Amino acid sequence: MSAPARLDAALRFPASRTIAAGLRPETGDSPRAGAGNSLRLWREAVDIRQEWLGHALCTDPADRLTAERALARIYARIGRPVPRFRWVDSPHAALPYLDGLPTIDDLYQVIRRPGSVSPPLASDLAMAASGLRGALSASVDRGDPELAPARPPKSKNPWPMLPPRDALAAGTPLNVVLHRSVHGALQRSIATGFRQPIHAALAPGRRLPVCWYGQHDVPWIGYYDMLRRVGLARYQPGPLDQFADWVDLARSCGWWWPGERVCVLTERPETLRTEPIPGAWHDEVRLRPGGVAYRDGWHPLLH
Repeated sequence: MSAPARLDAALRFPASRTIAAGLRPETGDSPRAGAGNSLRLWREAVDIRQEWLGHALCTDPADRLTAERALARIYARIGRPVPRFRWVDSPHAALPYLDGLPTIDDLYQVIRRPGSVSPPLASDLAMAASGLRGALSASVDRGDPELAPARPPKSKNPWPMLPPRDALAAGTPLNVVLHRSVHGALQRSIATGFRQPIHAALAPGRRLPVCWYGQHDVPWIGYYDMLRRVGLARYQPGPLDQFADWVDLARSCGWWWPGERVCVLTERPETLRTEPIPGAWHDEVRLRPGGVAYRDGWHPLLH
């Protein structure tokens, strides 16, 4: 089957692709949700977190066909035709192709003055992604701390910050411990430890167009995947199928900038060297000085 034919088949039969990706709709009550073995579930969650950390730090060449298929479906869901895909070797190499794409300030302008301008594609995409995360969150057993901060009964303060085993022993709810151990840990390792410094090195003092991060979107993707796999979330088929596309992107490519006609995608880094963050409770890592290099020779953070 040719690549265009495979892409057309993927668009017309999303459910079969969801199953192939290992994401199946949940039916009935989860046998794991009421098991009460919090420590065992936490250990499983840590294994899944480390799996997703591996995807975030992967240096294999991008799986371009998988990424393009996923983006074609994401575009279709917001009523846009399949764009032309332009691949580059690094975020720095993407800069010449980003003129005219909206910044975060442009998206806020759409929110502040609805109807004054036509929403750009990035605005519709951000709304769709936000809606997906809300749907996933609403399907989490015992409540989702990502949706609203969890606090002890009759208290305005959050649950105390403790190492995971100590937190469970002290009565901190499992959902709070898992949120901190997975979402929080991946956020510190990937968003704070990688995305932010690379973004700052990419265009110092300049507002860049809105982008998404592929493999570096794993904090929220890995978190909701973990909840499903340990049996603490039962996602409906529609949101689950949408989620599968974001899972595919996180497993297949680097950063990407969506435009109406062209979507710019980057390869994954060629080299990534990290080190443990001293004193961390959740195996967080950070880039070593000069620890990242891309296939076109771009070496941000050389010092």
